[in-house]
Amino acid sequence: MLKEKCIESYKEAYEAEKAGANRVELCENLSVGGTTPSYGTIKRTVKNLKIPVVVMIRPRGGDFVYSEDELEIMKEDIKICKELGVEGVVFGVLNSDKTINYEALKELIELAKPLKITFHKAIDELENPVSEVKRLAEYGVDRILSSGGRLTALEGKDILNEMIEAGNNRITIVVAGKVTRDNITEVFSVIKGVEFHGREIV
Repeated sequence: MLKEKCIESYKEAYEAEKAGANRVELCENLSVGGTTPSYGTIKRTVKNLKIPVVVMIRPRGGDFVYSEDELEIMKEDIKICKELGVEGVVFGVLNSDKTINYEALKELIELAKPLKITFHKAIDELENPVSEVKRLAEYGVDRILSSGGRLTALEGKDILNEMIEAGNNRITIVVAGKVTRDNITEVFSVIKGVEFHGREIV
């Protein structure tokens, strides 16, 4: 079982590693779901942690329908992450009709490789996230962060299990949605995942 802790500062990253996290997702502004952290925060975190660091690539809060300018900002942030040696980047891009913007996604993935790619919880806005799992794997996405379209992983357990089955070991579903150190045993007992994500996971 891999535990990924969502954090928004270097201090939290350091404390997460000490507490037993296996990986951290570094963000800022978690009050709006997370945005891209600063250059300095990324650099210091990667330099001083022994566990892998993945970084949120998101220029603002709100929806995941980005302008050309915002996509260019995301590309520059991905270049910085590659330069600083992060393990992976986390992003999601949608069209206004709540479908995945595969054209933009392809550009971001090609730029980000060989970093690990996580398609984040933007997928939970789709009408049928299960249907996109295989296609995301084909595009080169390594992980999908999801709560099964529900507020909590336990509420979304059926969809999450369907997504894991659809992934067929080609893509990892990172189980999210109020997963904590107190309920992770219960979550693990009903969801067939191997990677779990949360703000209070350790």
